[in-house]
Amino acid sequence: MKNIKISPSILSADFSQLGKEISNLEKGGADLIHVDVMDGHFVPNLTIGPPVIKALRKYTKLPFDVHLMISPVHKYIKDFANAGSDIITIHPEATKDLKESIMHIKELNKKVGVSLNPNTKIDVIKSHLSNIDLVLIMSVFPGFGGQKFIPETIKKIKDLKEIKDKNNYIFDIEVDGGVNFLNSKDIINAGANILVSGTTIFKENNGDIKKNIETLKSV
Repeated sequence: MKNIKISPSILSADFSQLGKEISNLEKGGADLIHVDVMDGHFVPNLTIGPPVIKALRKYTKLPFDVHLMISPVHKYIKDFANAGSDIITIHPEATKDLKESIMHIKELNKKVGVSLNPNTKIDVIKSHLSNIDLVLIMSVFPGFGGQKFIPETIKKIKDLKEIKDKNNYIFDIEVDGGVNFLNSKDIINAGANILVSGTTIFKENNGDIKKNIETLKSV
């Protein structure tokens, strides 16, 4: 039995009821809460910042899986750590020194994630994989929810899983973008163990969060 985790993206939640939505995700069996942070510069959308994360922290004991799509990212890492993030994921393109930013997150006693856009090669982070807790493979170009999964992502997941197994690395492989009931099995079989999903979790089966999480996990 594969240990698959679901990290629902609150980008698809009702923003006027975010605290309640997060509580419902925990009750529905979510393993983490995925928080998309966008700056309108690195990606073409604006979302939330550290004060909102801090305000939401009281609504759940689940880890906050915070994906920073902001540039330059390094100077904001501490603010997001202090706000209650448990995993801080950054993009290589958003920092002048990826190693320095990775170590900064570690020094703050947070788990380190690095995200790869669809057009970013695994080679960019190969030398850092021993220091990373999570690799987030984007299966759409970041910026907006509800996009369609890019099929070529499957090979990228397989390639990363092969590198992980060959070197006995321990990082999680997380996939975000267009994850749904039709492709979740292929994503899991390719090697991912954390699925990020927003639209599917909040909208399918008349918003039955528990059923949608269980369906995504089943292989």
